[in-house]
Amino acid sequence: MNIILLGPPGAGKGTQAERLAKSHRMIQLSTGDMLRVEAASESELGKQANEIMESGDLMPDDIVVQIVAEQLCRDECEFGFTLDGFPRTETQARALDGIMREKGLKLHGVIEMKVDDDVLTERITGRFSCAKCGTGYHDKNNRPKVNGVCDECGSTEFKRRADDNEETVRQRLAAYHAVTEQILPFYKEKSILRSVDGMAPIDQVTKQIEDVIESLQ
Repeated sequence: MNIILLGPPGAGKGTQAERLAKSHRMIQLSTGDMLRVEAASESELGKQANEIMESGDLMPDDIVVQIVAEQLCRDECEFGFTLDGFPRTETQARALDGIMREKGLKLHGVIEMKVDDDVLTERITGRFSCAKCGTGYHDKNNRPKVNGVCDECGSTEFKRRADDNEETVRQRLAAYHAVTEQILPFYKEKSILRSVDGMAPIDQVTKQIEDVIESLQ
């Protein structure tokens, strides 16, 4: 089974892709991870990607598409894959179509994780983690049992991502609605687009996605 998880930053795509990897042996292909791996390889493509990431500019479609094409050749894709963070533009979506045709692969479904912008903004801006072991917490929904002390390792040092602030989150959501969300009609025409409630508890979102996958088989 080959699927795409679509949704704005913070919708939980990565978490659900990890769960699918465990339950269905589907390899998780995360755009961010793929770019970092390629950059670390010091290949010519990786050097280009690294320079662009360090500059903070958006990654050009042709570089992202080339990296994804290479990843789809991996033996681990034999049991299926979940694309997380790709495609982000209609150009990328059409390029993916061509790549999959060329490799004799089929895209079985595109699952949109629907979320509410205001609730999602609160979810993201409230995130923080242990600086030592990386355990994640939230200002409202998941505070440490003892205030200021990590439940897992006992550290008293915590950190937040610099871009987990309301202004940046709102900008990222606006970019998603303006660009990535516009590819939904492309997949709707192919009759492979399905939607789930991304604001539901994590386990319920997983159940919805599992139901979608069963319906697509």
